[in-house]
This record gives sequence, C-alpha cells and structure tokens, in this order.
Amino acid sequence: MQNVLIVIHLMIVIALVGIVLIQRSEGGGLGIGGGSGFMSARGTANALTRTTAILATLFFITSLGLGLLARYESRPTDILDRIPAIEGSGNGILDSLGPAPQAPATPDAPAPQDNTGVPTGN
Repeated sequence: MQNVLIVIHLMIVIALVGIVLIQRSEGGGLGIGGGSGFMSARGTANALTRTTAILATLFFITSLGLGLLARYESRPTDILDRIPAIEGSGNGILDSLGPAPQAPATPDAPAPQDNTGVPTGN
C-alpha cells in the first residue's frame, strides 16, 4: 500500500512542478508565450491556477497518508532494529573482524636501494 502511495505521490509532484513552471510569472518566466493556442491568456491562467490548486491538494493528502502509514505501520521503523546481533567478545562490528595483521619488526634490515637508474644528484 505504501509503495503505491509513494508512486502516486511522485507522479503528483512531477505534475505539480511542471504546471508551476508552465505558468506565466510577472516577468515572463517560462510561461506560455503569445496569444495563440487553444485558450485565451485569461482562460489559460484560470485553468493552470485551478490545476495547481487541485494538484497541491492531492499532494497534501498523499503526504498526510504517507505520514499516517509510516506512523501506524506494524514493521519496525528503526534501521538499527533490523541489524542482527553479533555474537562475540567485542562491542561492535569491527571487533568481530579480528586483530589487524602486524608487520614483522626488523630494525637491522638495510634500507632498499634505488635501482631505477634515475640520477638523484648525489
């Protein structure tokens, strides 16, 4: 049910953004230009305003519906409740990986020589 409502909500959002961008602002904006078209400028403004109001109402209704579904859902809502408990001596997931491998300590080993053939200027 929640997935269906989310899809409807997203379609309403996309339509609402499109309708708002089509409308003519005081400065012209992205509005419909010229007087040619299927309706007069005044009729287009009324239809777009009415469509915006309807889509805005549907947006608020679906938003409230999604909020109510999330509130009264029977599944756990906290993501930390979904993580299985790790049995071990440590407190976290990194403790279950074990200790990090240590490099052998050899202080008497000579430093590696540069055999690249590039003069260093020494």
